[in-house]
Amino acid sequence: MIVPRRAALRSLFAAVVTVFTGGALTRIVAAPSPPDDLLVFDEMYGGRHLRGLRGPAGEPVVLVDGRPLHLMRCADGGWVSPIDHYESCPTPLAATRAAVEGLGPAPLSRFAAGHGVHPGGSPRGVHA
Repeated sequence: MIVPRRAALRSLFAAVVTVFTGGALTRIVAAPSPPDDLLVFDEMYGGRHLRGLRGPAGEPVVLVDGRPLHLMRCADGGWVSPIDHYESCPTPLAATRAAVEGLGPAPLSRFAAGHGVHPGGSPRGVHA
């Protein structure tokens, strides 16, 4: 039986995609967790997954449901986020929890990782 060229190419493409996807997923699953000295906190709060890591220069790197949340240091030594610039929190975890409370059920905007005006976004890190 002669297989049409298009069917053969489709089968070859499917096999290649399967092999590469399996290899990529194996690397992701096998990737080690961050060392304990880099992991600051990892918890569920308000139905959201909060993860705090120590960045390269010691600054906190915070993720809310896998999306980055920018934290800023205050003059009083506390922390604030773009979600609430008015309440200084004593720790990065407390600032992250306050941001989750401020968000309510809304998802965290991809622009909450930055500071300032968010093109096409809405204020306070809320994604419309």
